[in-house]
Amino acid sequence: MIRVLLADDQALVRGAFALLIASAADMRVVGEAATGREAVTLARTERADVVVMDIRMPDLDGIAATAEIAADENLAGVRVLVLTTYDTDDNVLAALRAGASGFLIKDTKPAALLDAIRTIAAGEALLSPSATAAVITRVRTLPDPAPRPSISTLTDRELDVLILIARGLTNAEIAESLVLSPLTVKTHVSRILAKLLARDRVQLVIAAYEAGLVTPAP
Repeated sequence: MIRVLLADDQALVRGAFALLIASAADMRVVGEAATGREAVTLARTERADVVVMDIRMPDLDGIAATAEIAADENLAGVRVLVLTTYDTDDNVLAALRAGASGFLIKDTKPAALLDAIRTIAAGEALLSPSATAAVITRVRTLPDPAPRPSISTLTDRELDVLILIARGLTNAEIAESLVLSPLTVKTHVSRILAKLLARDRVQLVIAAYEAGLVTPAP
């Protein structure tokens, strides 16, 4: 059972999301927060697996709240799924660097939101690869407050895996593409995360784009 915390300053939005999540047999809402500060507090007390976090909130915005959750060692297993208007909200870039495990456009289809929560909870594939490519185009123009180790530390095979991660492939898809076992791919991913001091696959995607290993589709 996936434990979900909803953080949005609009009660109507939280209510709609709560009803949607209640319709899924494999997840349930364990708390609702109207401010960023409440989101951090509830993340600590309710032990959610996934926090669905709006960016624009009073008291403490979603970016700052995400950073607090990601920096808390006691919340190491908590994943943050940031909701954004995408086309107009560049703050999602800061949210990714703050430790968010993914992002989703707010007007997404209900089924896609449920799938996104499952994906984030599993620590598996990056959400919305096409949208990610456009966002990474912008992030590459910004200074990185915490530069990662050089990708030169990666082996050729690890570079192959990193490129496919950046293209949004799951471990199973990477295994099929490179003719490897899923366990071998999982091992490669773990080593890449360790070498680049990355928290999750989102940060690996950012690293791949910043290094020029992949470029956004036109």
